Amino acid sequence: MIGTIVNAAAIVAGSLLGCLLRKGISTAASDTIMQGIGLAVFLVGVQMALETQNLLIVIISLVIGGMIGEWLGIERRLDSIGQYIESKFKSTESNIARGFVTASLVYCVGAMAILGSLEDGLTGNPSTLLAKSILDGVSSVFFASTMGIGVAFSAVPVFIYQGSITLLAELVKGFFSDPVIAELKATGGLLIVGISINVLGIKKINVGNLLPAVFVAMALAWVTSKYF
Repeated sequence: MIGTIVNAAAIVAGSLLGCLLRKGISTAASDTIMQGIGLAVFLVGVQMALETQNLLIVIISLVIGGMIGEWLGIERRLDSIGQYIESKFKSTESNIARGFVTASLVYCVGAMAILGSLEDGLTGNPSTLLAKSILDGVSSVFFASTMGIGVAFSAVPVFIYQGSITLLAELVKGFFSDPVIAELKATGGLLIVGISINVLGIKKINVGNLLPAVFVAMALAWVTSKYF
């Protein structure tokens, strides 16, 4: 789990640095930086989404995944965790919960987190997660400079999420064929596009409630590749 440990540490370090630099970054500069990050996240999401080999799987996955997410209330639960953290800090800043939720989704959603964790668990090679650590660490500086200390707490779900996949990798090593990976990337990419829209403030999209779509896409891609 070296890759996951480094990833979580990079997020915490970047967040602390961002909080320290907060007073030295003007509001206009912070807004511009966040817009740049939002656009970059959008580009990453689009590139991943275009890798689909079966658009119908992506569409069905989003529908079914959205229904499951609404039933489970994932977005509401993430918000509740963020509000709990905010109350413990007794901060006058209202962005702690938003920072926790936004950063958690950005760092957990996507093929890089899943595939990097699988690579670390199956081969002991953390290179993909180390690359992700650099990206997450840099972005956490700017996230934290705008949204505060809540970004640092996103290291906890990242550690649990990626660490669990790494530890369970041996059990599912035969599951991830090329078609499964393609639809995983495509569906996760669309969710990343949704995150970028949230970051840019265009419209509030409940990306948290759409998270199950990634796992639905993996299941559907596996079934279609195996039996059809």
